[in-house]
Amino acid sequence: MRMPFSMPHEFSTGWVNAGFDFWRFSPVKDEYATTVPDTDGSDFDFNWPVARGSVTHTSAHYLQQQAQLWSDAVAGLIGGRTELKAVAESEQGDRRFHADDWSSNGWYSLLKQSYLINARALAEFVEASALDEKGKHKLRFFMRQFIDFASPANFVATNPEVIRAAVESGGSSLLAGVTHLLDDLGSGSISITDQSAFEVGRSVATSSGAVVYENDLFQLIQYEPLTPKVAARPLVIVPPCINKFYILDLQPENSFVRFAAEQGLTVFVVSWRNPQQDMAQTTWDAYLEDGVMQAISVARAISRADQVNALGWCVGGTMLSSALAVMRANGDDSVASLTLLTALLDFTDPGDLGVFIDEQGVAMREHAIGGGGLYPGRELGFVFQSLRANDLIWPYVVNNYLKGKTPAAFDLLYWNADTTNLPGPMYSFYLRNMYLENSLRVPNKLKFCDTPVDLGNIDIPSYLMAAEEDHIVPWRSAYQSTQLLGGQTEFVLGASGHIAGVINPASKNKRSYRTNDACDENADEWLATSVQQRGSWWNHWIDWVKQHSGEQVEARTKLGNRKYKAIESAPGRYVKLRAE
Repeated sequence: MRMPFSMPHEFSTGWVNAGFDFWRFSPVKDEYATTVPDTDGSDFDFNWPVARGSVTHTSAHYLQQQAQLWSDAVAGLIGGRTELKAVAESEQGDRRFHADDWSSNGWYSLLKQSYLINARALAEFVEASALDEKGKHKLRFFMRQFIDFASPANFVATNPEVIRAAVESGGSSLLAGVTHLLDDLGSGSISITDQSAFEVGRSVATSSGAVVYENDLFQLIQYEPLTPKVAARPLVIVPPCINKFYILDLQPENSFVRFAAEQGLTVFVVSWRNPQQDMAQTTWDAYLEDGVMQAISVARAISRADQVNALGWCVGGTMLSSALAVMRANGDDSVASLTLLTALLDFTDPGDLGVFIDEQGVAMREHAIGGGGLYPGRELGFVFQSLRANDLIWPYVVNNYLKGKTPAAFDLLYWNADTTNLPGPMYSFYLRNMYLENSLRVPNKLKFCDTPVDLGNIDIPSYLMAAEEDHIVPWRSAYQSTQLLGGQTEFVLGASGHIAGVINPASKNKRSYRTNDACDENADEWLATSVQQRGSWWNHWIDWVKQHSGEQVEARTKLGNRKYKAIESAPGRYVKLRAE
């Protein structure tokens, strides 16, 4: 049975287990039992110290703030004063309480401040709990989910904007909200943008090009040159298979594809097919051999180049590195340089995604789809939304269901909602061998395509870009790739997060990035001696990749070649296939 809004099993059970852990290891309990039943029914023994001083301070501060808030509320009620003193303030950038009523109206101010006091106390109790760091990380994540859910802004009776809209509309806003809710329950996801405002190939993914190769797994797009001469070696981009490629080609003004072409590169992009039932048996090895390696081979043949430059983003970078390890082990030197954007090779710290990965959950997925089946893209979409619930879940619950409004049109959120299924065998292999067991970093522990792989054999120049605020690929984890790859590495730390950090157009000259000629073993040591550069990392990267792109040659206006003829115009039909 499908959960509401495609909530995955790992999320629902994680929330329940986190609540149980909070009770078991609660720092406010006077005594701890020495044995309690674990979530699987077995006994769990512990005798861990508790930070009593921290708990005492938190409890005292909590009671002091609540007493101050309520005494001020009573005094205001007696004296006829509507505004309350600010005992607790929301953090800068918190848009939940931006309406004036949350400050000017005593009742709503009381609700808001009491919620904020409770939320901070719960968060501090988590930090003082008797859990190890891994358990505390999981409890911290799911407590944040509960705290975000419990906001008075998320309920009809306690949100002044919702009540006002209902009164002014005679209740029609609430009826419209129910309609939106039923529609989204039927579709299996929370609407975060106006889907009707965009069409792939018309309003997004509009760069000119052609599909020059396809198989059951992917289409390869070659883009038209935008300069009279181009570098002899083309750029082959391997995007993540968990998203659509057109995040790299949303609009002309922020298109990485267009930027690379304008800088004189011949650009090829892998467009992964959205898996349907006929791909239910597809493996990780197939993505490497029939996907990444085949794309490199075709691009090299079409461009008549001795080598190509290859770029991988997120899991696309993990796949690309895995494929290169196989190629180098077999003496294949088709790739001149490697670029990895916010990609993990060492999964020691996978960030918040790690809270969903444990032996029990992975074994459950292996049993369900490891031998064949599909992991629904909408479930993965929910997971990513939950990582930033106050940005990607609750604002839309309030806007769509409580206020009865239609979400605004936003191209980035349209792409975000365009989810992709994953083949069960491939996904299960990825979860166990990368996230759970972290085997890729160990030389020759894994075999891909019947070949033992060692990332140290990738002895070509590498450009590694991470984002400082990335919640999916923590930058310090991405930095560990500098210690695993065999060639010379250039590490760059961009500003912002997983998406905005990468899609930072050079023309807008926004944000900043950090560079350092040294590659220390320790990421923080690298950071301490790094230099901040203004603007986009795109400019830094293009200067680097041109050094590995060969001589200038005349640009070919005809896409493909005699063997690999143009099949259809970009962006092709694979990218338009929606997850069911």
